[in-house]
Amino acid sequence: MSARITKADGTTELFQPEKLRSSLERAGATPGRAGEITKDMEKEIYDGITTNEIYRHAFASLKEEHHAAAARYSLKRAILDFGPSGFPFEAYLAELFRAEGYSAKIDQIIPGRCVDHEVDVVMIRENKTTYVEAKFHNTAALKSDLKTVLYVQARLEDIAAHKGNPEHMNGLIATNTKFTSKAVQYGVCAGIELLSWEYPLNHTLHDRIDRAKVYPITALTTLSRDEKISLLNEKIVLCTGLPLQSEALQRSGVHGKRADAIFKEAAELCVLGKDI
Repeated sequence: MSARITKADGTTELFQPEKLRSSLERAGATPGRAGEITKDMEKEIYDGITTNEIYRHAFASLKEEHHAAAARYSLKRAILDFGPSGFPFEAYLAELFRAEGYSAKIDQIIPGRCVDHEVDVVMIRENKTTYVEAKFHNTAALKSDLKTVLYVQARLEDIAAHKGNPEHMNGLIATNTKFTSKAVQYGVCAGIELLSWEYPLNHTLHDRIDRAKVYPITALTTLSRDEKISLLNEKIVLCTGLPLQSEALQRSGVHGKRADAIFKEAAELCVLGKDI
């Protein structure tokens, strides 16, 4: 019998074992291990099971053997853990864009013809300036809607009217969850770039993170939630920065062998990312 699973937004779809197996392999699990976990999950599946239950089962199984692969598998939830202020998401996006070859600054005040605008991230490459609106949600079910795209379009028009060179600028709305269909439809029509966990095809936020090998500290399985919050409060968002931030780690209460284990996982996560 084919079971239907319930997604975070309340919609349902048929359970697809191959989709689970693929996501595990993408995280770094061997094909054999990914197959074993998938088969175990097929035995537990039932009609109405949530994607969160499937994730918890697969994550726990993966973590038993490979912390770094489990960290990559938990990437979407790791970014959800940035909240509630949204600032870590803006800082993380800036790091991602820098890894892609842009110069990037956060929390910039940009003058428009009518008013000044607070822009989350401004990135520049090859004389092209992109003004980024970062829409962070700490719940996967929440989506960025048409109102956000309309607001960003109005802001871009005001900035362009002040600068007088709209051909050298564009707008990007980046979210860690999804856009509504109307938001995507209008964004495409208006020429505003949209970036979400699953959009656009082959160039999603997930794809870009994997290609740039930029992983957040919230993905590390060896850190507790309180330790992650402490590090985020010190504006540390990347796991690659931890070896240079040993004092911050100590201030969060991590010492000795635990610190060594965290450094090891961070290093393995980066190495794993380069191999995939």
